[in-house]
Amino acid sequence: MKNNSLSVIKIGGNIIDNPEASKNFLEKFSDLPGAKILIHGGGKVATQTASRLGIETRMVEGRRITDRAMLEVVTMVYGGLVNKNIVATLQSLKTNAIGLTGADAGIIEAEKRPVKTIDYGYVGDVKSVNSAILTNFLENGLVPVIAPLTFSAAGDLLNTNADTMASAAAVALAGNFNVSLIYCFEKDGVLSDPDNDESVISALEPGLYATYKQSGVINKGMIPKLDNSFDALAKGVGRVVICHAKDLHAAVEGSKGTQIHL
Repeated sequence: MKNNSLSVIKIGGNIIDNPEASKNFLEKFSDLPGAKILIHGGGKVATQTASRLGIETRMVEGRRITDRAMLEVVTMVYGGLVNKNIVATLQSLKTNAIGLTGADAGIIEAEKRPVKTIDYGYVGDVKSVNSAILTNFLENGLVPVIAPLTFSAAGDLLNTNADTMASAAAVALAGNFNVSLIYCFEKDGVLSDPDNDESVISALEPGLYATYKQSGVINKGMIPKLDNSFDALAKGVGRVVICHAKDLHAAVEGSKGTQIHL
């Protein structure tokens, strides 16, 4: 099995929010050869749905506070509307996708984030991934499409960072497959100048990452994405790339995006 390749792809919410960009990406994903898993973000649909229901959206440093009312919204939107629309599109492209959350078949268990300075509510930090179940899906020709929701031992659904879920899934499956972890979003890669979309860093290793982070060039949401990337490589994932969703195939071939190295 280790000789088999596996692509674990995470797609960002900003692409999901754009119907044309989303369809274009899913066509490329569908054409990607070999075993594959898609883990998706939530996009802005949850915020829009919450607003229609009169539920206030609260964000701290770009992270959603998930109280009981917001948990109901993200479960409906992420695990329902967004996930099933992706699955339906992939089915139309002859890709036999199965839509899941981390709770389904116990794929991804998490722990409710402890309250420190901020109470994030029903937000989970990944505890474990059931690689045997995911491998079984893949061996049966299914393409798992996983929403950013997990479950706790206490039986709670938890809103969970999709980047972290993708990294954890890639690491868990690295014992059975040669895994490539690819983060797709709306930029061409990691940028050396946040105001210049053409300033893509073609390769990034820990020393250069530390320099860019210290200078503030790399900041905010890119930091946890890169921390997950380096962690995945250290734990056996063969390859990590950060790229634009439209460049998925070129990134897999190594000619686009930011290649992450130890």
